Amino acid sequence: MGDKPGEKPPSFFSNPAFDHAVAGLGAGVVAVLCMHPLDLLKVKFQVANKNPTGSVGTAIWSSMKEIKKTQGWRGLYRGVGPNIAGNASSWGLYFLFYNMLKSRIAGGDSSKISAGQYLLYSAEASAVTAIMTNPIWVVKVRMFTTRPEDPTAYRSLWHGFSSIYRTEGIKGLYRGTTLALFGVSNGAIQFMAYEEMKQWGFQRKRRRFADEGREWTPADDKLSNTSYTVMSGASKLFALTLTYPYQVVRSRIQNNATAHLYPTIPACIKRTWVEEGTRGFYRGLGTNLVRVLPGTCVTFVVYENLAWLLRTASIRRDSAD
Repeated sequence: MGDKPGEKPPSFFSNPAFDHAVAGLGAGVVAVLCMHPLDLLKVKFQVANKNPTGSVGTAIWSSMKEIKKTQGWRGLYRGVGPNIAGNASSWGLYFLFYNMLKSRIAGGDSSKISAGQYLLYSAEASAVTAIMTNPIWVVKVRMFTTRPEDPTAYRSLWHGFSSIYRTEGIKGLYRGTTLALFGVSNGAIQFMAYEEMKQWGFQRKRRRFADEGREWTPADDKLSNTSYTVMSGASKLFALTLTYPYQVVRSRIQNNATAHLYPTIPACIKRTWVEEGTRGFYRGLGTNLVRVLPGTCVTFVVYENLAWLLRTASIRRDSAD
């Protein structure tokens, strides 16, 4: 957000962080509805121990055709409930905690925040969010990697929770949490890069307005959707390249069908390295890039626009009072 130094950001709700939480929730839902079939394939490729045949595009297309043929359209959206719950709650909680931390330190003045502080706040918000939402991701992975007709398949998010708790206890619901916490580095790196690029974008825009003698209004307090798309895509690509292997390991140890092959994190890393080498840790990366870059861009564009709408609505409401 392009707030002036020392200026308290407007808020539609009682706290600006709640605005960002609502915007994050909305963005998470939209992103899942748009990208769910590719997310499904990403997890399937991650837990597989054989390379898909052909190019990434061919593998994606043939896999989607096979799922459509054997399970119908519903098969492509299997697990959409846990995916929406996981993504929406993750983005909502993340933006809530992240903006609470930022406002607590900088008082709403983003110009006071350094790149290192962005990295720290993002990591802290990601860690809390990862712990709170890990059970949802366990259910999601298992629904993605089973067929509806399988005896052990979960019928819904709640059925997954109750089944895991009954058979594995609390420990089962938090399987892979250590890796999820390691994965906060992904979000931290991404947000550090994104916030720095966004701050640079607002500085350029303010300078241009000053040079042209134009007055800055609440309607101008956003960048273009193209800018948000480029910034979010570039920051995600940078972060994902550095941190992707942990996602493969997490998916494998959370997958119930391969629990005997990958009982622990060290065992999973060792077996993957011995049997598949470096390529094993980047399995599904092509599919993930196809899925995650558009998904990230959709998420951030929707989030930034919803946050902007809430800000401008609050200004209009306060002006009318």
